[in-house]
Amino acid sequence: MHYFDRGFYSLFFDFSEDGMRLLHYPAVLGLLAAGLLSSCTSVSHNQVAQPDNTRPVRLILVGDSTMASRSGYGDAFCQNFQPDVVCLNLAKGGRSSGSYRAEGSWDVVQTLLKDNARYSRTLVLIQFGHNDQPGKPGRSTDLVTEFPVNMTRYVEELKAAGAQAVLVTPLTRRTFKAGQLQNDLRPWAEASLAVAATQHVPAIDLNAISYRAVQAMGEAQADTMAMAPPPTSAEIVTSTMPVADTIKTERAGAARPAFDRTHLGSKGAMFFSGMVIAELRKAVPEINDKLKKEGGQ
Repeated sequence: MHYFDRGFYSLFFDFSEDGMRLLHYPAVLGLLAAGLLSSCTSVSHNQVAQPDNTRPVRLILVGDSTMASRSGYGDAFCQNFQPDVVCLNLAKGGRSSGSYRAEGSWDVVQTLLKDNARYSRTLVLIQFGHNDQPGKPGRSTDLVTEFPVNMTRYVEELKAAGAQAVLVTPLTRRTFKAGQLQNDLRPWAEASLAVAATQHVPAIDLNAISYRAVQAMGEAQADTMAMAPPPTSAEIVTSTMPVADTIKTERAGAARPAFDRTHLGSKGAMFFSGMVIAELRKAVPEINDKLKKEGGQ
């Protein structure tokens, strides 16, 4: 099986009018290590299983920009694991539970899962919801008839491949009104939790946990979690964009390094990845001995 076409590489590079930009640097390194990004490499699936104590653990992250490299918490999450753990961040900005599969990104995950015999355990964390909401053509999914079906299908396919699904509810946005944090993502969080319960797989309610934390810290502190500082009053006055556009959230594609109340800078990535790690410890306790000890060792 050979991969040497723009369709496959578009899963890792952004081909735009500005040129080609790497989307998933950690994921590319992982795939290079596995031999899957060589222009002339074939993948053999006739592998002999090794004892569990000699095989590494693998984690794969699937989701949107709030998990993706440079705009989300995924890379910071991966940094919590010991060097022998394979952690691939395959989340992509602007994707929904429907568009991630439709564009072929899920095909990459399924290809990776064909070498499951190399690993003692493969965990796949799946987080969607932001771009499944209405008003996003080509991405929005119906909350009742499509979103739960999409999430269920991911879980079922992971089970069939011998991998462990962990459903993660969508990270809260950080938009306040009159001192109260808004949470219009809760219905998608509840839908994800319902799928996890039905399918008997672990779930991390990041939406609820992050909502409580952001509400407690307040708007000013929450704004320090963003990719860039908020615009000053003078910048808002002189800007050619309306204020609403200055803090606009999910676009179709990788997030740009500007202030908004959805995406994360390094501080936000560290903060929220810590939440996910803490909950993963409880949801999948077998993973605890694969985490770095205090002090990063």
